[in-house]
Amino acid sequence: MDHRRRIPRTDAVLADARMRAALSALGRAQVKAAVAAAQERARAGEIAPADVVEAALAALAPAAPLRPVINATGVLLHTNLGRAPLAEAAIEAVAAAAGPADVEFDLVTGRRARRGRSALAALAAAVPEAGDVHVVNNNAAALVLAATALAAGGGEIVISRGELVEIGDGFRIPELLAATGATLREVGTTNRTTPADYAAAVGPRTGFVLKVHPSNFRVEGFTGAAGIAELTGLGVPVVADVGSGLLDPEPALPGEPSVRGALREGADLVTASGDKLAGGPQAGLLLGRAPLVERLRRHPLARALRVDKLTLAALEATLHTPETPVRRALRAMPARLRERATAIAAQLGHLDITVEEVAATVGGGGAPGVRLPSAAVSLPARLAGPLRTGEPPVVGRVEDGRLLLDLRAVPESRDGDLVKAIIAAGR
Repeated sequence: MDHRRRIPRTDAVLADARMRAALSALGRAQVKAAVAAAQERARAGEIAPADVVEAALAALAPAAPLRPVINATGVLLHTNLGRAPLAEAAIEAVAAAAGPADVEFDLVTGRRARRGRSALAALAAAVPEAGDVHVVNNNAAALVLAATALAAGGGEIVISRGELVEIGDGFRIPELLAATGATLREVGTTNRTTPADYAAAVGPRTGFVLKVHPSNFRVEGFTGAAGIAELTGLGVPVVADVGSGLLDPEPALPGEPSVRGALREGADLVTASGDKLAGGPQAGLLLGRAPLVERLRRHPLARALRVDKLTLAALEATLHTPETPVRRALRAMPARLRERATAIAAQLGHLDITVEEVAATVGGGGAPGVRLPSAAVSLPARLAGPLRTGEPPVVGRVEDGRLLLDLRAVPESRDGDLVKAIIAAGR
């Protein structure tokens, strides 16, 4: 049957109970135009015919730069939902820095000061193994700055073939680095690369050896990789990309490399993301030997990649926060998650609802293959759309015809909001 025959008529959509508030607030003409646009999306196959009402409501939602959502997907660092949720202290710091702030000004002397000095001091204190630190706008920018400053103009970057990864949305490490003008010198094979492979490739044109942690996939079986410590005697800098942004070793993720660990192993420079396991805002963290970091900081490209005052404020506050929301979610006890799910289900007895034991993931290119025991509220899949377009929007995941609302990434303080959203969606 032609799917277009299942697209609901305009009068049927306008009569849907979910459209009443929009009709009252916006008028028939504006709502009808949104319905027509949603029907056209359904004809084009962009959305299912059953989703026309939700698509129209989403288009009619009050204009806002971004809508906060409840992340019940079971993915702690969901890239499409903005990765790490900021700690309350970081949110307050962003608000405080929104007006004029001493981002590059010394209030004592009345003179210009180093930009973001207090945020950089907080990062240096969090990673004492680093001789110096610098911050740019994301981890890809950190790699671009390192490649440009240390290997552009024909310089070579030695990298294992097993670490030529894609970091998401079609962006690939080799293409990113080649765009700087550096030459990639690939060594080893997809599954095995030895220290001798690197040693044979290092020469007078080598800018640095790059170690990229394959943080969004795993290779198993007959494998082998050279560790950072095995590459420190080659006479060139060793740069380690710890993309997941884990600053300290985390007991919940025993196999995930950390920034401090990479520096202890002998890396000259480490790059990492600020908005993943570090639990802060989007930023690229550069940490390592002081002369190298200073060389990058003084490069002309550093100006184009610098972060704004809001990022600096959020990063500093995050680094001073004892427990970020990400770390709290990582360490949540499965038994407590099940208690919460059971309590939520008890308030929704009128719905087809159960409590399920599920597995959450880290996401955001971190800890691939790690499954975190969790608990979810299981609902009919038909509620997925109404929950996403409700207030607040709730995003879960559909498996085997059921909508699972995984609680591991949902703060306990939002359980009441989750109950209200489910009740509204089930009407």
